[in-house]
Amino acid sequence: MNVRKFTAPTSREAWHLVRQALGADAVILSNRSVENGTEILALAGEDMAALAAPVVEKAALSPQTLAALSSKRAEAPALTFAQPHAGINIKPAAPAAPKATAPVAAPMEMATASIPAFDRGELDTVMNEIRSMRGMLEMQLAELSWTDQQKKEPAKSSVLREMLAAGFSASLSRYMIERLPAGASHKQGMNWIKGVLSKNLNTITSEDEILEKGGVYALVGPTGVGKTTTTAKLAARCVMRHGAGKLALITTDGYRIGGYEQLRIYGKILGVMVHSVKDEADLRIALDELKGKHTILIDTVGVSQRDKMVAEQIAMLSGAGTEVKRLLCLNATSNGETLNEVARAYMGDGLAGCILTKLDEAATIGNALDVAIRQKLNLYYVANGQRVPEDLHVANKAYLVDRAFKLKRETAPFRFNDAEIPLVMANTARAMNDKSLREVILG
Repeated sequence: MNVRKFTAPTSREAWHLVRQALGADAVILSNRSVENGTEILALAGEDMAALAAPVVEKAALSPQTLAALSSKRAEAPALTFAQPHAGINIKPAAPAAPKATAPVAAPMEMATASIPAFDRGELDTVMNEIRSMRGMLEMQLAELSWTDQQKKEPAKSSVLREMLAAGFSASLSRYMIERLPAGASHKQGMNWIKGVLSKNLNTITSEDEILEKGGVYALVGPTGVGKTTTTAKLAARCVMRHGAGKLALITTDGYRIGGYEQLRIYGKILGVMVHSVKDEADLRIALDELKGKHTILIDTVGVSQRDKMVAEQIAMLSGAGTEVKRLLCLNATSNGETLNEVARAYMGDGLAGCILTKLDEAATIGNALDVAIRQKLNLYYVANGQRVPEDLHVANKAYLVDRAFKLKRETAPFRFNDAEIPLVMANTARAMNDKSLREVILG
């Protein structure tokens, strides 16, 4: 079976190429816009017929549905579905000409009016089973396409395997692999991938953006990501640069046992007083009293990304009467789905940037870099330990990308083999229209 790809500047030209190569009975599997125009995946008619039979057997209609349809066939008028199946050519049956005396209704109204009320549940069942068969068919065809690509372009497959093993999402990996320069070797492909990732990873040029400019910064994020320790590291750097008299510490963590005490101990060591606030009014008063300070760091209470308190916390910081720049702490040990959910929840009306914590505990960091690229987060620091302030470093994009592909021996059992990659990539078709992917800068 041969799934073929056709690319042309326009849809019309792409369709013409399909008809020339596969004939008028060709089956269109997908049709999407790409950087150079339009891309169509197509399958010859005879190959489609050979594949469809076993798929239908696996997803056959239930006996109850078949019996119901047989009993109602004589009662219900025949329906013609004019809506095309996505990715497959279907020629709709020609509708019967309406009588001259009857007004012509819209197609959807005609279909709705012709369905008896007692048949709607059965129709829903049939449509659900058809959708299930469609999903199975699309999955099998996608697997065949990626299996075929592995044989034709082994260098691309090896680069794809490296990206997946590093923790990057399947959708971002596919998006970049499809645009990898043709004919590139494994080494050339990896260099291209690293260059594109570095170009799309935003970092600060130097920590003077915090230490010299000063201002009010609030560290936010879920519980346990290291906000208090990271606040202490930043505080120590500020004291070393400007002295204890130029720094103020504020905590909103009145919920966690020992939360205030932990920051107070750090403050005592640094010679800085820690102020505790409970709500927006307290925060306004504290910031007004401390407006003469060069830098103010706020350690916030940890809140789950699914808690409504996230929105309340953002509102409190935004309504403090002073510009508060929020820095999101992202745990490098979390998976990509969790990190993406955290970033979206804490985004609010915008984040100044993020800090990648627990880098020393993460076996792979591609998931964290993936989210930073997708969400256009400005990466300020990375934290790789508990020492204050030594284990805090300005983010270096070249180092981070290179570190993502330096896997440890312990990760080998979790890497995908050649047979598993088509299964993983078959689920990425719908994700390719994600706006965050389309904004990735290539070349």
